[in-house]
Amino acid sequence: MEIARFYLGCLAHASYLVHDRGEAAVIDPQRDVQLYVDEARKRGLRIRWVIETHLHADFVSGHVELARRTGAAICLGAGSGALFEHRELNDGDELPLGSGVLRILSTPGHTEESICIVAVDAGAPIAVFTGDTLFIGDVGRPDLSPSKTPQQLASLLFDSLHEKVLRLPEGTVVYPAHGAGSLCGRQMSGDASSTIGRERDSNYALRPMSRERFVGLLTGDLPPRPAYFHDEVERNRSGAAAIEDLPELPELAAASVAELQAGGVIVLDTRPVSQFAAAHIPGSVNVALSGQFASWAARVLGIDTAVVLLGEDEAAVSEARLRLARVGLENVAGAVAGGIVGWIEAGRPVQAVTQISVQELADWLESGMDGKALVDVREAGERASGFIPESTSLPLSDLRLRASELDRDSTICVHCKGGYRSSIAASLLQAAGFANVVNVTGGFDAWGLLFPPAGTQTEAVSSA
Repeated sequence: MEIARFYLGCLAHASYLVHDRGEAAVIDPQRDVQLYVDEARKRGLRIRWVIETHLHADFVSGHVELARRTGAAICLGAGSGALFEHRELNDGDELPLGSGVLRILSTPGHTEESICIVAVDAGAPIAVFTGDTLFIGDVGRPDLSPSKTPQQLASLLFDSLHEKVLRLPEGTVVYPAHGAGSLCGRQMSGDASSTIGRERDSNYALRPMSRERFVGLLTGDLPPRPAYFHDEVERNRSGAAAIEDLPELPELAAASVAELQAGGVIVLDTRPVSQFAAAHIPGSVNVALSGQFASWAARVLGIDTAVVLLGEDEAAVSEARLRLARVGLENVAGAVAGGIVGWIEAGRPVQAVTQISVQELADWLESGMDGKALVDVREAGERASGFIPESTSLPLSDLRLRASELDRDSTICVHCKGGYRSSIAASLLQAAGFANVVNVTGGFDAWGLLFPPAGTQTEAVSSA
């Protein structure tokens, strides 16, 4: 039995093609499924099964389209409530694959229908596809059920791990659905795989402990669940349309863009931070195409928000459209014709965001911050390990709802870890009408280089 891993870095998402003797299964496919079709064709495989370890909340899956193209059967854990034709999988079920089988473990905890899939070859388990039940260095967040509390889900996860997953042989290779940076866990490693034995020894959540301690560990200081997660689950429960069926994006003249803005449509500027800072359309939101673009766009805007794209060039606009579709943000009215140059040539006004270095920030702090406020938009867990003096915690994911807490007459300086999120924050504040917004380039990482540990502070409880 052979395994091919596909990793989508912008969503920290791993999917798998498992095959033996000409038969294949695809596990947790991304929305654009052509890569699996191409790989199967190259290897001379027939895709027999499309298996979801659960209904995903952070990306749109391509299970329906992949099944339509290949004739494969879609399989999900029992109780998913999926609205398309599928096969329900229960604990102990087996799916034949070549000379081996894929054995199902019912592992509720991340979600109620979560399963793990054990690849059995020559009668022995060789690998387990753990979805969001077990990550490398972490376990799944237990707050994705509409009917169970995080504590109830965490208790279920404790049983799933100790009574099912950890009973597999020590050498069984672990292949999770996500890596470092995913919203579905907190301390995930960037490694592609692990083993049951390694996770038992090194994973903080698998150390010997009582059920009560495990539940407290997983539910204490749980990062806020992104608002779009519920909508994402429902899209996956219904089955998404083929990504190729999305309409072509029209190029919109500046006058049309301004008219759409007046009607509430958001201009989503995907250019690098430095370009956005130099000149951008007033009211636009900057989420740079580098980094976890689609995830942050969904978090700060919501997946039902109507947007117009502005990119460095046509290729960037096309890439942004694809990435947004992967998380279900499909209401894209068009792209700004000619980008920022086209907007300026049409005689339209632009805004800028003042950029300061951490040295300049230090000078401001030394001379006094009268009329200024320093806002840390990192998550509470990041801030707990250190923060810049006189800063206030306001995580980016909460910024739109909590912007009213800031003084509009002050100069608002924003920083994050490295500068990516703070540019998003600066654009959101400008779009909300804050006149004086400053972005601290390099963020807390740069501050730490200028002022090693003695220049940072720690606090026992985050102010978030």
